[in-house]
Amino acid sequence: MEIIAYGVLADERPLLREAFDQAFGGHHEPRCLKLFLNRDTAPTAAGHEVVLSSVNDTLDAEVLRDLAMGGTKMIAQRATGYNNIDLAAAREHGLTVARVSYYSPHSVAEFAWALALAVNRRIVRAAHRTREFDFRLDGLMGRDLNGRTAGVVGTGKIGTVFARIAHGFGMRLLGWDIAENPGCVALGMEYVPKERLFAESDLVSLHVPLTPETYHLVNADMLGLMRENAVLVNSSRGGLVDTDALLATLRAGRLSGVGLDVYEEEAGVFFLDKSLEVMTDERLARLMTFPNVLVTSHQAYFTRDAVGQIAAATVRSIEDYFANRTSDDTLLRHGR
Repeated sequence: MEIIAYGVLADERPLLREAFDQAFGGHHEPRCLKLFLNRDTAPTAAGHEVVLSSVNDTLDAEVLRDLAMGGTKMIAQRATGYNNIDLAAAREHGLTVARVSYYSPHSVAEFAWALALAVNRRIVRAAHRTREFDFRLDGLMGRDLNGRTAGVVGTGKIGTVFARIAHGFGMRLLGWDIAENPGCVALGMEYVPKERLFAESDLVSLHVPLTPETYHLVNADMLGLMRENAVLVNSSRGGLVDTDALLATLRAGRLSGVGLDVYEEEAGVFFLDKSLEVMTDERLARLMTFPNVLVTSHQAYFTRDAVGQIAAATVRSIEDYFANRTSDDTLLRHGR
């Protein structure tokens, strides 16, 4: 069986190959490509029964049609989110689709805190200064987190770990989700309407999936409710934040800091070297100009632990496909 993987990062490749070797003993080696899957690159999948996709690949109706016509029967997404896959079209073409429903929640939660601490304590600006032997403290004053309020939007596995860390800092916890998580309640979290969460929190961190209901959850109205010196962190999905509304808020001098590991138009930019090109995305370029904004390139999940677990889960989904069985990672199932 031919297997092709798209958007494979250099540090990910050995972990992916190790997972395949352990499961198949070298009988099924994936063809690993750096390029992303989209309408232009879909023809490269011809003859490959299984496609391993990444979160920044485009699997719309046209791409899925081309994949099916080329002989693809299964798509295994190496991520938890799958908003980039047109499931209705996949069903129409008889494709099996799987994703990774679980990997280390600590990887993302810890990175979200790294963003929060970095923007609160002006660490990036301080590092740039000291590299030039400028050791002044002007403009670097932050705030204690102890005793302040953390608003956790989405209290699943990652949100719960984030809340535990906030509890360790001695913060008051507010939460918003479709259902209360007993583990968060045990930490003292109070579940409130999202409007109250945004209005009362000193730090808001996003941990919900991107769905039609959560698209632009953080819009002008929600940003208008936030305290002027609050911190916003998004390590989940870029589409949760209305970038235009965020830019307007920042231009008005509101928000103490913003940490973004994701961006709603990141496809075709993140994971790539654009240093020698003109940045044509004016909104992203504008975000970079604010001294209180830190943008990273969707790396919150990127630990050896998490990537290894993602690779192992992807291989298990392929084994399930071989055996005509399903698991919690299966989104669509069709026979071989």
